[in-house]
Amino acid sequence: MHKNKILAFSGLFSFMMLGIAVVNTTKQNERNLKILPKDISDAKLDSIMHSYNKALGVTCNFCHAKPVVLAFGARDTLDYASDKEPMKENARDMMRMTIEMNAKYFHYDKNQKPEYLTTITCIMCHKGEPMPPGFH
Repeated sequence: MHKNKILAFSGLFSFMMLGIAVVNTTKQNERNLKILPKDISDAKLDSIMHSYNKALGVTCNFCHAKPVVLAFGARDTLDYASDKEPMKENARDMMRMTIEMNAKYFHYDKNQKPEYLTTITCIMCHKGEPMPPGFH
């Protein structure tokens, strides 16, 4: 009888942990891309985001919403799909501006160089600061 209780508890615990893993995986894979291509690879997306970190001297939580509580009290790192953080829309506006300036003032072939790989980049104005110098 004691062995059955241990087996039942182990099965229930495993099922709960699997549920947490599924919820966490689903949450991490959610995307809310409005400027970058929807089919961009995770590696390319991470590379672009890390370039923004460097250009603005910020971490991911500058634009992405703070941690969310998942099933059973587990916490995710950041809610990347959320639009709650106002700086995220500001970042999108900056991306649109950069794309527009590159399209207007610099000739390039989209087949050779997609529009999210730009000639003008964030670091040109931001110089490693969250706000461009003199903009405060």
